[in-house]
Amino acid sequence: MREVKRLRESSGMSPDEAARRLDFSKSKLYRIENGKSRIDADDLEDMLDLYDVRSPDRDALVALGRDSRRRGWWTTYKDVFTGSYVGLEYEAARIQVASHIVPGLFQTPEYARAVIAETRPALDADEVERRVAARVARQQAVLHRDNAPDIHVVLDEAGLHRKVGGEQVMMQQLAGLAKVSAQPGITLQVLPFAAGASAALEGDFVILAFPDPEDTPVAYAEGLFGDLYLESKEELDRYSLAWTHLLDKALSPAESAALISELLQEDP
Repeated sequence: MREVKRLRESSGMSPDEAARRLDFSKSKLYRIENGKSRIDADDLEDMLDLYDVRSPDRDALVALGRDSRRRGWWTTYKDVFTGSYVGLEYEAARIQVASHIVPGLFQTPEYARAVIAETRPALDADEVERRVAARVARQQAVLHRDNAPDIHVVLDEAGLHRKVGGEQVMMQQLAGLAKVSAQPGITLQVLPFAAGASAALEGDFVILAFPDPEDTPVAYAEGLFGDLYLESKEELDRYSLAWTHLLDKALSPAESAALISELLQEDP
């Protein structure tokens, strides 16, 4: 929504100051101002307040923002996707994931159902199914869109052995991993138990990079108490170094595929 950039400039406010006062990341503000991310209603209202925009201009911009949001596939699941991550992920050119469980983009519905039910025990059965449907829709949107992103995953070996959902569900998930990792643009490497301590022991993370070189990459970490979006040079350097160390310790893609194949051949 490029009109908000003109409003900020008219107010005499720098991007850094506006991002700070809005409690946005600089990347988020950049993407909104350059039409690369859709803006949600609360964020738009906050921006209009900050830039002191009054009606009728305000009413017109609220309507324009509403029309823009309708174009995002995830708006159907706005009750599930409440943060900025899904929009950033959809627009990324490269996605690097360090995880101890199978990442959401690669989960089978049965595996996803088990993960969601266990990590969010307060949800009832209908709410769990709603989130499973949203996860499947997310996979379709990201993996099968035009110019699909390059996805590189380092998965801890524990993620291959933990019987999420039981033996049958896990075997189906391993088969799904073998299939998806063979697709063009997708790289899967397993971090073996033998690697010992690793840079991912402090928690899973994702690094998102975008097609526009001026668009700052974002490191993302999810936790029980909220999501973190990190984009300062120091923060990105830290996560990039962690990623490099993980690659040094991980099995090669071929070795990882062979390990998954061996597990699939084991008797239950």
